[in-house]
Amino acid sequence: MNSKLKITLIAIFTMVGSMNAVAQDEALIYGKLTTIDGDTYTGQIRWGKEEALWIDVFNGNKEDNDNYRYLSREEKRELRDRERRNWSGFSISWGNNRDYETTHEFQAQFGYISKIEINRRSEVKMTMRDGETIYVEDGSNDFNATIHVMDGELGKSSFKWSRIETIEFMDTPSKLGDTMGAPLYGTVEVYGAEYTGFIEWDHDERLSTDILDGDTRDGDVKIEFGKLSSIERERSGSNIVTKSGREMYLRGSNDVNGENRGIIVSTDFGRVDIPWREFKKVTFKDAPKSTMNYKSFANLKRLSGTVTTVDGETLSGDITYDLDEAYSYEMLQGKDDDVEFIIAMGNIKSITPKNYDYSSVVLKNGTELLIGDARDVNEENDGVLVFTGSGDPKYITWEDIKTITFN
Repeated sequence: MNSKLKITLIAIFTMVGSMNAVAQDEALIYGKLTTIDGDTYTGQIRWGKEEALWIDVFNGNKEDNDNYRYLSREEKRELRDRERRNWSGFSISWGNNRDYETTHEFQAQFGYISKIEINRRSEVKMTMRDGETIYVEDGSNDFNATIHVMDGELGKSSFKWSRIETIEFMDTPSKLGDTMGAPLYGTVEVYGAEYTGFIEWDHDERLSTDILDGDTRDGDVKIEFGKLSSIERERSGSNIVTKSGREMYLRGSNDVNGENRGIIVSTDFGRVDIPWREFKKVTFKDAPKSTMNYKSFANLKRLSGTVTTVDGETLSGDITYDLDEAYSYEMLQGKDDDVEFIIAMGNIKSITPKNYDYSSVVLKNGTELLIGDARDVNEENDGVLVFTGSGDPKYITWEDIKTITFN
């Protein structure tokens, strides 16, 4: 690890000190699902086998990006030529006029979403908390997923994507009756750092009722995560300790060996995705009463701030980052060695390009990250637009940016 960070919610919550104390249930996604026949089901919601918390992320691809219209023909040509030299897997569109566009991802935590309307299997109309609507296309397993609702009267019901018309999100009651499980929470130790927050194990299990599977010397065992105290990587498997104090060594499953897809720790500023080779140990604990509920995501804002160029020019106003991210809910991605950070733009204080590969990102809670290996923070970035309030926005290429400071 380059930054040798130690991030805990004690530090994180210093930047959200006004957050109301809420019950643990309020961290769970809650809303009303309406079928194509008009039937409604209201309760806790889980997206497939994965997303269950307001801080979990819905992923797809943005259908349109009209920000390229602000670029001159020459600026578009330069972007196109650069992309040809440094192609990195993003799809490229060249129209008859040879205009350049890349397909940008849509990423938003569920707490920032007001409503999802399913237009077809590969497209949804997304209404955000501020009323903005975005058409999002298939780009992840969040599409065509089975959606589960723990209806207060009927219990758990599951719905195929093709049967759903809309999903409307709303405040989670402070105390639910029946649930699909409580959020997993704890501290993950890696080499040189530790992270505390809500936990997604193997990019999949994130509720107390989810199952950890593995082989002991006596046979296969299946244990609910809610019964575990700790998991520690050891040789080709893991040592586990239950809350009652029982210890055992497990192997033979991607829950406990090198086939594990990684451990995600979700904090209020975003997600930390830790690969298995960096993981040492997780210690589970009860989530604090101060946590992220649906009300915590109501303050959705347009990105604004000041861009300073390498020539000393300063421009202030609304900012569109990477010709794409324009709102506080949108996400910035980058890696510190093998650990990936996915950070809500609204939690970023400043971004300073350091070289072709890395940028210094300072969070509003004071944490500084040096991250790279992603277009948001390296030379593949398409640059920024600054809307100063007079005429068309000013376009600044990534190479010309000295630093960006957000309000």
